[in-house]
Amino acid sequence: MLIIFSALAAIIPMTFYLFLIWKMDKYDREPVKLVLANYLWGALGAVILAIIGSLILTSFVQIFIRDDFGVDIFSAVIIAPFVEEITKGVFLLITITSRKFDNITDGIVYGGAIGLGFGMTENFLYFLSNIDNVADWLSIVIVRTLFSGVLHLVSTATLGAFLGLSKFMNKPVRLFLGAIGLSLAMLIHSLWNLFVSFDETVFLGFLFMIASVTVFVMVFKLSLSSERKMILKELYEEVELGLIPKFHLNLLSSPERDKTGWIDEQIRIPYIKYATALAFRKKQMKHSKGSSKLYYQAEINFYKNQISNLLSQANFL
Repeated sequence: MLIIFSALAAIIPMTFYLFLIWKMDKYDREPVKLVLANYLWGALGAVILAIIGSLILTSFVQIFIRDDFGVDIFSAVIIAPFVEEITKGVFLLITITSRKFDNITDGIVYGGAIGLGFGMTENFLYFLSNIDNVADWLSIVIVRTLFSGVLHLVSTATLGAFLGLSKFMNKPVRLFLGAIGLSLAMLIHSLWNLFVSFDETVFLGFLFMIASVTVFVMVFKLSLSSERKMILKELYEEVELGLIPKFHLNLLSSPERDKTGWIDEQIRIPYIKYATALAFRKKQMKHSKGSSKLYYQAEINFYKNQISNLLSQANFL
């Protein structure tokens, strides 16, 4: 029975966390299929590669470190962060090529999805290894759900944020920022593993993770604030061109847009969707070239036509 409970205890919380970070991306949410692809990579591909990589490196380390405790500590503090953050992060190099991946918020969502998938599978394996003792099992479920699983979210989201920041920069800068993001992800992972490896420092580990999550939330909110300013800037041009009524400008970039009464309810949701997408595509086009620029221009024309049609129905134009 605990096997079933272990699966549920691993799947439900991490999937709920995934839904939360996807929902927090309130302006231009990422495609569900792409988010799930990253989540599944973390749960399967990254875990398999991490196990293989860890076994290889641990076998090599055992040549130099003879005692089991020393090997365990080295593996937890050095090998696991190094291998796991690389195997988790490698899929982001594929995701970043998507035209939907264009800023810090996107990187947090996709990186977080991978981390949560990895945490889900890792939690399940840990839960299974402790099903002989209900008390120990319950304790591990609580700690890993609230802290260890979240560690993978925060660390890989950190890498994703740096990749999102660098998306439209030149190659040397992208490589530099990517290396910083990966290093920070490894450092966060390593410090958590170090703190929880010793009874004397476990409490510091919990404080460290709480602080890390706090910083994570703050960065997420700052990124969303930046998106709001971008929407205001890009849609202001459409106000000057007469596409969007001036009194809609602040509404379209604030929580007030979700309230009823400011526009015909039949068009409110699609109007918000098209206006927001228009702002993002305009920004993306300004930083693109070649086929990507043509793609974004076509998207811009599409959204402008849709907005014009909707507002015509509501007698705004």
